[in-house]
Amino acid sequence: MEHLILRDLDIPNLKDIAVYEKNGGYGALRKAVKEMTPDQVTDVVKASGLRGRGGAGFPAGVKWSFLPKGVFPRYLVVNADESEPGTFKDRQMMERNAHQLLEGIAIASYAIQCNHAFIYIRGEFPYAADCLNRAIAEAEECKYLGENICGTDFNLTVTVHRGAGAYICGEETALLESLEGKLGQPRVKPPFPASVGLYNKPTVINNVETLCNVPVIIERGAEWYAKIGTPKSTGPKVFCLSGHVNRPGNYEAPFGSITFRDLIYDLGGGIRNGKKLKGILPAGASGPMINPSLNEAVMDAKLDFEALAPFGSLLGSASVIVLDEDTCVVWAAKKMVHFFEHESCGKCTPCREGTYWMSRVLERIDSGVGTLDDIDLLTNVATQIQGRTLCPLGDFATSPALGTVKAFRAEYERHIQEHGCWAKHSRQ
Repeated sequence: MEHLILRDLDIPNLKDIAVYEKNGGYGALRKAVKEMTPDQVTDVVKASGLRGRGGAGFPAGVKWSFLPKGVFPRYLVVNADESEPGTFKDRQMMERNAHQLLEGIAIASYAIQCNHAFIYIRGEFPYAADCLNRAIAEAEECKYLGENICGTDFNLTVTVHRGAGAYICGEETALLESLEGKLGQPRVKPPFPASVGLYNKPTVINNVETLCNVPVIIERGAEWYAKIGTPKSTGPKVFCLSGHVNRPGNYEAPFGSITFRDLIYDLGGGIRNGKKLKGILPAGASGPMINPSLNEAVMDAKLDFEALAPFGSLLGSASVIVLDEDTCVVWAAKKMVHFFEHESCGKCTPCREGTYWMSRVLERIDSGVGTLDDIDLLTNVATQIQGRTLCPLGDFATSPALGTVKAFRAEYERHIQEHGCWAKHSRQ
């Protein structure tokens, strides 16, 4: 298919503004600011059915319309923190096609009547930050950013702000706190960012991939875009594929057009070294692990936001991590829970204490000194976290424990009965 988001795969040097313009770049921005009102732009995005690509899947145009009327200034904040294990799509977009992101930012800012947008980028992405700053300078010189954009009275400043490597700052309110120079911890909601956001002003927060869809929608129309994908999940999606596959990478496909079988065996070239598939993490560490041997139908489910619910998991940001037959599930769960324990900001007692105790119990089981009662203890601790924290990190942290116990309980029991791991030689 034609790449709409990963256009750099089709067009060499797309990060240069001359190449981007030659291939239609900034035409959608000119159309928006010269031919449409802000409300019309919002209505087109609503009609397109575009949903947030950061994981939650909330309709983007609806989010834009939540801003209270007549309250200024207002801000657009781009969530480029991309810290979820197994997710690396936004990085490619920023490094190889930064102008499409900037065009999406400018159109979204015009739609919500914002004059200052911030890109909050993961601290470990110095090259991506440099690419963005270079692209911003080019866009300002060509009057696509800055003052009097495209000869109109619309002005927009875009600022790149580098984070300091905290996973929690991918949560939108913790991101705002960090952007304001405070400790990156989630805020109590309500109020929501749409009414009380950055500097206590109305704020829209969108993911990088979400905004990269906006120029395409304005250029080709909502009706055209809505025909891509499924009625509830419109447009293309970038799937991050990693783990034990022969061809890891980013793959773009319309929602509902491919399955796990297509993604892993056709696009990904199959399991490396001829091994068998054991488990799938469809949303990085945040989504429950899938055991295809329990229900082979999951391999042929057409991937969209709703497809994995019947199988007890979720697509999220589509950061698909593949595990082969030699992977120890208990060890993998321990590694993921340790990640969440380390990244917990500590503000909520259930998350702060719960991740610690899940990590200790998993360590005990993995080291061969656990008991069968520890399996129930692990799930009990996890369920005590669910729904009791300020932000989703607490719920995400329970997925490695609850998901693996549900899908691979027999392996936990084997670990305990054999007093150790059968797969120590292949832990990688």
